[in-house]
Amino acid sequence: MNKLGRFKTLAIATLSAIALAASIAVAQTVTPNQGTGQGEKQGQREWRGRGRGDHKGMRGMRAGGFFRGLNLTDDQKAKMKQIRESFAQSNKPLRDQLHAKRQELRQASEGGTFNEALATQKLTEMASVEAKLMGERFKLHQEMLSVLTTEQKAQLDQAKAQREARRGERRARRGQE
Repeated sequence: MNKLGRFKTLAIATLSAIALAASIAVAQTVTPNQGTGQGEKQGQREWRGRGRGDHKGMRGMRAGGFFRGLNLTDDQKAKMKQIRESFAQSNKPLRDQLHAKRQELRQASEGGTFNEALATQKLTEMASVEAKLMGERFKLHQEMLSVLTTEQKAQLDQAKAQREARRGERRARRGQE
């Protein structure tokens, strides 16, 4: 296979993986009627996973999640909340755009026919929007880190090292089985 063919195949595979992950994420999001029971009455399933809520795409960025155990002051908690709310508001257009692209992608395969060219186009557009959102999430994380004290940052680094060690242990156990 020539280089261009490999690149095209890799690009399509990557975009397909993004689309698959995106469709799984969409399938696991909370319904707008959460808590009222209306979403379930209409045949929609409600996601009840750990750590999920109305903060779509911000796993662990809540004061109680990623920064749990750091004994944040009330002032720090308030600043983090303000940062998260500002992020949610400023990135709503990107999230809405991504949602629309996912809908368009679903429409590409409706009617029993699959339009590969349209699907590839939509996946490419989705990848661009997802990349922008990833950049914004990185900025969010950096801004939230700036609220922490030096000691809290050290605690966070230690917790991260412990998580990595546990992950390595699990991988090693899986490799032995």
